Amino acid sequence: MTSSFEQAIQCLSHAYNKASMPTWTIAAVVLSIAVLLYKLRPSATRSHKATAMEGSSLAIPDASSAITAPPPGQVKVSKILIHPIKSCRGISVQTAEYTPEGLKNDRLWCIIDAVKVLVLTAREIPKMVLITSSIEPDGTLKVKFPEGSGCEEFSIPLNPTEDILKTWSILPKVTLWPTHDPVDGYICEPNAGPKDGASIILSKYFEKPVHLIYKGPQPRPIDPTTAFPELKATAKYQDMYPLLILSEESTAAIDMQLRGHVGTQGIDERWKEDKVPIERFLPFLFNAKIAQNSWNHRFRPNIVLSGGGPFAEDHWEEIKIGSEDAPLLTLVSKCTRCLLPNVSPETGERDKAVPYKVIMKFRTGLDPTEKMKPCVGCNAVPDGHGIVNVGDWVYVKKMI
Repeated sequence: MTSSFEQAIQCLSHAYNKASMPTWTIAAVVLSIAVLLYKLRPSATRSHKATAMEGSSLAIPDASSAITAPPPGQVKVSKILIHPIKSCRGISVQTAEYTPEGLKNDRLWCIIDAVKVLVLTAREIPKMVLITSSIEPDGTLKVKFPEGSGCEEFSIPLNPTEDILKTWSILPKVTLWPTHDPVDGYICEPNAGPKDGASIILSKYFEKPVHLIYKGPQPRPIDPTTAFPELKATAKYQDMYPLLILSEESTAAIDMQLRGHVGTQGIDERWKEDKVPIERFLPFLFNAKIAQNSWNHRFRPNIVLSGGGPFAEDHWEEIKIGSEDAPLLTLVSKCTRCLLPNVSPETGERDKAVPYKVIMKFRTGLDPTEKMKPCVGCNAVPDGHGIVNVGDWVYVKKMI
């Protein structure tokens, strides 16, 4: 079949062959054909892109297309991730309890600057992601450091008893966010941990005085959102909301988008072949009783889903996990992103571009109050106590 481009050239040739035609007529024909060619070329490009996206299982849904709730039996829980110490490596588990404040044992602990009484995160100290914790069968939390750090591993009670807490000093005003009220926390003392003290060992790793602290009894209220201005809930040491929910396909779509931007805006050529290591399995931290493995997920979610497609969670407002009788999880907002996902799970070093500059290209404008920040995943608040298991089906009860 003759292409539109070839047809236009034939018309042009025909016009010039008409020697009896006035010059102005020929000029008009040439101009008309030029306009035709200009219109045809973008149309072909759009058709090519549409065909390519239709052939991809990771195609991002068109915002103008009708989006319906996935039926039961389509979306399931693929991973559950607990981060006992804020900004340190997470633990992948097969089952977890949750409360209105999030997964049990998630972000119960954090590390603070001992002088500034300020919570430290991998945003400021990327090598925090290399600190690994594991929950032992006897209820202790074992903390390990990367090889060559010169820091010895230690164990502490995962959930200290009231008797232990009575012997620990409590800090009533710890800064998590300078814009918010302070939080409280108990300083982990040597009487329930290593003889040198957890804080002393961590101070060696951080090369400055720090404390390991356990969340105190004072409830920490979280912010309401645009969609839920009357929201009243509390959290531990999470950045803000109790749970973060993310689809596997979303992270795969980010990796796919990355390929098209290599060589621009500081995105290194190595990303032509390298994948963004969304998570990294560390097999040396397995214990049969708890069936846990250590993972470090760049986007640090709690519940990872599969089967819904890229960014399916953007369109959900209420879900239940495991059964129709499970507590309701309300997705109160999109999760706006900082540079923390740029930190390599393998080296603890921050990439200058990936994946932040990639998600800036197609994931902005989703949060009504921070339109210039990219969003990946959704913040959620449970309305009760429940249990989530890997393999549980997800029931979408209400769409946005």
